[in-house]
Amino acid sequence: MTTSMSVLDGTATDSLPVLEASLAASLTSRRCASSVRVGIDIVAVADVADSLAVHGDRYLERVFTPHELACCRNGADGAYATESLAARFAAKEAVVKVLRPEGPRPEWRSIEIRRLKGGWCEVVLRGRAAALAANAGIAEVAVSISHEPAVAAAVAAATSVSDEGEG
Repeated sequence: MTTSMSVLDGTATDSLPVLEASLAASLTSRRCASSVRVGIDIVAVADVADSLAVHGDRYLERVFTPHELACCRNGADGAYATESLAARFAAKEAVVKVLRPEGPRPEWRSIEIRRLKGGWCEVVLRGRAAALAANAGIAEVAVSISHEPAVAAAVAAATSVSDEGEG
């Protein structure tokens, strides 16, 4: 019979495979702290429509990735659904709140809200946004977005794991 140490609570179990000695030593000599980070944002759809009317393509190219813009196009006329743009903007703001930058914020396009085939979205980070996530011990950011004709909202959440050092 094989007995191993449970990573979760330090108790011996018969069902987990044996941990290698180096991994077990690492787990007992380090303490990791984790915390849940949550960001939320609400955006008036009219504000996004105003920015689009005043700044046009300059606004779109500064804030949104090609994938995001493609997801926000209406059918035959090719116009942008401002509700969808507002929801993605809210999601980007919510992700920034999860990343907690000190100093300059990451560029808007370094945070991509990617729509998947099933309709839900995932967050893809690049550049400074990815560096902030890595430094905070964040491997993945989850996001949920919603919109109505007048308002869009988003919630982002992540688990941050940081080393407390050796001890």
